[in-house]
Amino acid sequence: MDYLLDNQEKQFDYREKQAWMSQNWHWSIYITLAYLTSIYAGQLWMRQRQKYDLRLSLTLWNLTLAVFSICATLRVLPELILLLQMDNGWYHSICSSCADVSPASAFWAWLFVLSKVVELGDTAFIVLRKQPLIFLHWYHHMTVLLYTWHSYADYIAPARWFVVMNYLVHSLMYTYYTLKSLRVRVPKPIAMAITALQLSQMVVGVGVNVYAALTKYQGGNCDISWHHIQMGLCMYASYFLLFIHFFYQAYFSKRTLVAKKNL
Repeated sequence: MDYLLDNQEKQFDYREKQAWMSQNWHWSIYITLAYLTSIYAGQLWMRQRQKYDLRLSLTLWNLTLAVFSICATLRVLPELILLLQMDNGWYHSICSSCADVSPASAFWAWLFVLSKVVELGDTAFIVLRKQPLIFLHWYHHMTVLLYTWHSYADYIAPARWFVVMNYLVHSLMYTYYTLKSLRVRVPKPIAMAITALQLSQMVVGVGVNVYAALTKYQGGNCDISWHHIQMGLCMYASYFLLFIHFFYQAYFSKRTLVAKKNL
């Protein structure tokens, strides 16, 4: 397996995938529409049915995504750290062309984009188990898919930050979900820390886009268009507001505290 992955990384040509995405990124719109339709149809279909347990399937699902995210983090994070250690590393990490990244990072960035389709499966478990489906969940899945597919077509520079942050957070998040599906009692501070990391990811996302915008406004070179900056700012700002509301509702609202006291 290690040999096959290493061989795939060395032979990977991002230009071929970028060309494919430039011609086919609109498929993300069709996939998103199918996703939203399936949510409505699935909830309608489950309305008169008993919920499915699916604990074993859910455990395997979360474990697979956790292992995938951990492997990806180990491949892409070291390169970003090395880049930040360079002179003007912060600038280079946000504005220098992603054409300079290693084949390994380019390979895992491509898998990152494709994984956003796979992760839509998270919602299927919620619908089939008749759990509450909050707006944050499906909005996040939908917009990340649209943004990543559209962005890969232009291979924007700040993508290295978005890829690394998302892989890192998902490594922890899906590991946590795996333990929960195994009915392991995870201490509340750990759950809060993971949500806090998700929030920090949104803060960094906004910060990266603001830095890119300021650099371009001041006449500097930055390998991202104004169009992508505007999209990124809107997306990450909306995520921040939704996640901070979720954080409050999950851990600090009176309704949540009363419910936990009654357990």
